Amino acid sequence: MRPSRHMLALVLGLAALSVGLVILRPQDHGLVLLPWAGLLLLALADLALSIPARGLHPAVSLPAQGFAGQRVTLDVTLTGKRLPPRLELRLGHDAGIDPVPTEPAPLPPGAGAVTLRQPLMLRDRGAQRLTRLWLRYASRLGLFEVLPTWPLDLSIRVLPDIGPILSGAIQAQMLPLLDGAHVMQLRGEGSEFHQLRDFVPGMDPRSIDWKRSARVNALVARETRVERNHQIVLCLDCGHLMGERLGALSKLDHAIHAALALTWASGLAGDNVGFYSFGARPQPYIPPRPGRAAFGQIQQACTDLHGDEAETNHTLGLSVLNGKLKRRSLVVVFSDFVDSTSAELLVENLAVMQRQHVVLYVALRDPAMQALTRPAGSDMDDVAQAIAATRIAQERLAVLDRLNRLGIHCLDATPTDLTAALISRYIEIKAKEMI
Repeated sequence: MRPSRHMLALVLGLAALSVGLVILRPQDHGLVLLPWAGLLLLALADLALSIPARGLHPAVSLPAQGFAGQRVTLDVTLTGKRLPPRLELRLGHDAGIDPVPTEPAPLPPGAGAVTLRQPLMLRDRGAQRLTRLWLRYASRLGLFEVLPTWPLDLSIRVLPDIGPILSGAIQAQMLPLLDGAHVMQLRGEGSEFHQLRDFVPGMDPRSIDWKRSARVNALVARETRVERNHQIVLCLDCGHLMGERLGALSKLDHAIHAALALTWASGLAGDNVGFYSFGARPQPYIPPRPGRAAFGQIQQACTDLHGDEAETNHTLGLSVLNGKLKRRSLVVVFSDFVDSTSAELLVENLAVMQRQHVVLYVALRDPAMQALTRPAGSDMDDVAQAIAATRIAQERLAVLDRLNRLGIHCLDATPTDLTAALISRYIEIKAKEMI
């Protein structure tokens, strides 16, 4: 319990009045004490009329798990013989949880129980805990603020966001390559034989099987499909640059969400998916498995993956991965760089890997940096920021252009467009049979 603003205002007012009485009526000491005695009686009456904190009994419930970057709701059910007309709620929590500020809603008069809902933004993956609950409400006359508190022992497991998978957005994006919902065959001008069919006008004459056509005395065409069981390896950089936050999540979290979406899409396409991460040191390698079988294992590895405070060692990390790959694969590398100098080792090692594999380099573009290149004002600070941001953007484009000239596929997208753009590029690589 603590004095409210009204109590502090009364105390300051009485202090000023007391000084004036001492100056004007120095002989009347009782006159100075009379206002303070009245305030004391008023405070005692306020305490007697107020709802005691020991009469309130909270019951708290929290979902067992949630997705990073999404909100969950903490329900606090408060019971008691009398409830205050207005309550504010505060929580003690880990850094990975961010309570969303809400306006205190008035409680229904005469209610013996009420449920308060507190939205929580989940910022970091892993186990996050709530340790304490505070309530704040005003006393009956508003002279005090009552602050009851209770210890909590609640935890929530924050998982990578698989919202696009649950919503069916991945399946919808893969439909152009899927031959029906049951057969799941990949169409395309591939090299794997699928079936023979009668040649009809409009088909490619190069698809005619002349030997079989001669046997049946009719034109027969060979129908092929894109090869399945390709090897896809997802490679995540966990260095300190990937810890930069873009919106509510870090670059690493955005990369993890896109990687899981690609894992699911690869499972629909019949490919095998592996997983690898590295920072200052390489992390354990998950060998490629069929996409749907690999999804749970990769999701678990991503849930327990944490950023590295040290600088990324691209030479060690990519060299170890290159040594583990015995078959031509599509290697999707999620990484980042600051300028052309810091990207030099990244470019060199990707060029080495590109000699045997198809490499897709994925970078995350910061929308705030792009906004700085177009300043709204014209003062010197805005112009200086615009010049610096433009120079950084030009160096970034120069590095991506160099990677393209080396034969490395590049994808530079904002966090909101990353998942859809990555799957589109995967479909394009599959359709052109680059793997």
